[in-house]
Amino acid sequence: MEAGVKEIFDSVILRFGGELWIKRAWTRRMYKRRLVRNIKNVLRRYEVPYSEIVSRHGRLFLRTGSALEATQRLARVFGVSSVSPALEVGSSKLEDVVDRSVFLAGRVLGEGNSFAVRCRRVGDHPYSSSDVCIVVGRRILDEFGEERSLKVDLKGADVGLGVEVRGDEAFVYSAVVDAVGGMPLGTQAKVVGLLSGGIDSAVACWLVMKRGCPVVPVYFDNAPYTDETTNERAIEVANALFDWAVGFPRKMYVVPHGDNLKKIIENCSRRFTCLLCKRMMYRVAERLAEVVGAEGIVTGEAIGEQASQTLTNLRVLNTAAQKYPIHRPLLGFDKAETERIARKIGTYKPSTRKAKGCTAVPKKPATMAILKEVMEAEKKLEIEEMVEKSFHSSRTLSE
Repeated sequence: MEAGVKEIFDSVILRFGGELWIKRAWTRRMYKRRLVRNIKNVLRRYEVPYSEIVSRHGRLFLRTGSALEATQRLARVFGVSSVSPALEVGSSKLEDVVDRSVFLAGRVLGEGNSFAVRCRRVGDHPYSSSDVCIVVGRRILDEFGEERSLKVDLKGADVGLGVEVRGDEAFVYSAVVDAVGGMPLGTQAKVVGLLSGGIDSAVACWLVMKRGCPVVPVYFDNAPYTDETTNERAIEVANALFDWAVGFPRKMYVVPHGDNLKKIIENCSRRFTCLLCKRMMYRVAERLAEVVGAEGIVTGEAIGEQASQTLTNLRVLNTAAQKYPIHRPLLGFDKAETERIARKIGTYKPSTRKAKGCTAVPKKPATMAILKEVMEAEKKLEIEEMVEKSFHSSRTLSE
């Protein structure tokens, strides 16, 4: 966008996700308050100046001299479906709307461009939305049509000019930026996220964040079966997720898990190592969930992704959790789908940085484990003692 165009915008239009409108009135109000709070947190975090945020008939309007930067930042706020840098008209009078639209058109329409005008209007006015589109389109052609070889194309225009009329206010814009959508973060209960540092667990955590759930990430440190590179990767991934949760605690729990693995390897059949390891993680995560006030545990498991993730084995894993549900957002995803999301949200690069894999993984892990056999193997372990020791040895990393 040319410098001259960047300088003219003085507002940002924020549109909500469609799901917001199927909620009852009191729920919508609560969601909107949470959304406005999250928006303010983002603007404060990135030092984007603004004068006010105004709510008008299903929209939020941000008045700011840094409209383009605000647009970029706010497109990452959960609950916002799209954003547009805009130019405030000053009134909803048709002549003023037309004048401002033509002014914007003169800045954004180039030689040979096709264009279309769209209008959304709420309130009582002496004109219709169609009137706005017709009059604005005609004036643009009169002013610039011959000079710039412009033409109207309602289906595949090079430039779309938009008009938002809300009561006695109006705004014009020329771009609609898709935002992340979902529910405002904080409108649902928090969850504990098992964050390994790999691709899958990060995407699983992000998906529940998109549904409004703050995530408390917990990383199980398998040293000496892994090393510091694995820890560093997990921390970097957690920081990438925290950037989607501005205003919420940037706190990650690290649980020493290597001693648990050592006892599992020394006392139990090697084919059950991964299952027993993960069952222990679930139990420790439940203790953390109690402390932080979470309502569930999120993992990045997908059907058949690893030997421990067959449907049979997932059922065996589930029984280890007694108090909290295990949520698996990626259950039906394939790897390519998960990687596409990871690239989009910024976790793919840190998740794929070089790190030591876990050396405790057996050569022939059980893929169709029998619950009775797994529980029999666990009798050789001091489960409660191991869980409590891991829980009390956990440490937090925060900024």
